[in-house]
Amino acid sequence: MEERTNFYLTKDGLKQIKKEYEDLKKLRVAKVKDDVPSLLESEDLNPDYIAFQEDLNFLESRIEELEIIIEKASIIKKPAKADSNRIDLGATVDVSIDGHNAEFVIVGTLEANPVLGRISNESPVGIALIGKKAGEEIVISEPNKSVYKIRKVYYS
Repeated sequence: MEERTNFYLTKDGLKQIKKEYEDLKKLRVAKVKDDVPSLLESEDLNPDYIAFQEDLNFLESRIEELEIIIEKASIIKKPAKADSNRIDLGATVDVSIDGHNAEFVIVGTLEANPVLGRISNESPVGIALIGKKAGEEIVISEPNKSVYKIRKVYYS
């Protein structure tokens, strides 16, 4: 995992990360409590032991990753009323893209899911939208050139 100063998450996003963390810690304890395969099977390495170690290493790695995320999490908050007309993290943005209407929420990278209408603040579209207001237009040239007309910005 790349070194970051913080991870932007919604309250629900942080709650899900914490739940996964606790679930994985319980799984690790259960896995180690169960019968651990022996290292050797006759004179060869036991394939069950190798698979067990790989699973345990993956589990440990994910637990460490989640610890870092939890430690460096920043909750996305509504902006001050004076700034609520500008797009920032947590904003729901109603846009017209080349004449087709769309709506999405700007979130941190860990919660981004374009299929669900959640785009990252670090994506090309997210970067271009941050700081803009309703009525403004932006042009995104990747992967295809598109004109985004910002129709409405609000925070839930």
